[in-house]
Amino acid sequence: MNFIGADSSYAAAKAVIFGAPYDSTTSFRPGGRFGPAAMRSESFGIETFSPYQDRDLEEVRVHDAGDLELPFGAPEPVLDMIEAKAAAIFDDGKVPVLLGGEHLVTLGSVRAAVKRFPDLQILHFDAHADLREDYLGNPLSHACVLRRCYDLLGDGRIHQFGIRSGTREEFAFMAAGHVITERHTCATLKQLSLPADVPVYLTVDMDVLDPSEFPGTGTQEAGGLRFRELLDALLDIFARFNIVAFDNVELAPSLDPSGRSTALACKLLREELLALRILT
Repeated sequence: MNFIGADSSYAAAKAVIFGAPYDSTTSFRPGGRFGPAAMRSESFGIETFSPYQDRDLEEVRVHDAGDLELPFGAPEPVLDMIEAKAAAIFDDGKVPVLLGGEHLVTLGSVRAAVKRFPDLQILHFDAHADLREDYLGNPLSHACVLRRCYDLLGDGRIHQFGIRSGTREEFAFMAAGHVITERHTCATLKQLSLPADVPVYLTVDMDVLDPSEFPGTGTQEAGGLRFRELLDALLDIFARFNIVAFDNVELAPSLDPSGRSTALACKLLREELLALRILT
């Protein structure tokens, strides 16, 4: 089953969806491995047409490549498989669109992106800083994913929005200027200035949203964004910056029996796909 409207052949597509159903390093409540499949099945509850953008998924070229068959347990082979898939999509001149899974899966896709684009910048939406050096001794945890991305990119190339949770050490790392962190997304995003051609990787941990709107995630944090705030921020990003790849992660559908979290995730992905410059 494909995500709604993602019916183009691989050869014809400009963007390629693939899922990484993995949640073996989840630090609290698991279930993210079921996110990609749930989004595909529940996407048929929304329309392909966006009234926000006056565009339709039936008018763009997106291919859904399905989920990777990932082993459970140790993350190294999982990250290698994700990196290889993203690299193959880049090699074919297309935009990788990764669906998680826990946030660690982002690292595999970023590894492929930074090899393709050495001047890569990351825009990161999340409730959590994810900048720990390790979590319970494990440096490859979803709680460390942006620290591992920092190891690849260095100072000043990761821009974080919506952060409202982290350790004292993480906030000190942010305060030292190693990453650029903004807590009030809509007010400060307009001030973000990057060259129009600089390659940007966008990663959205869905727990950036307030739990009242998005309870279906493993580590909820009160005080989050509303759907329309996040949507407006992302539409602005796609309009102003050169998005070469993006991901949406940390939907755990079993934690929200109402299904509203999955429905929201589907709608957000529709809008992101329609906003991609390469599809226009």
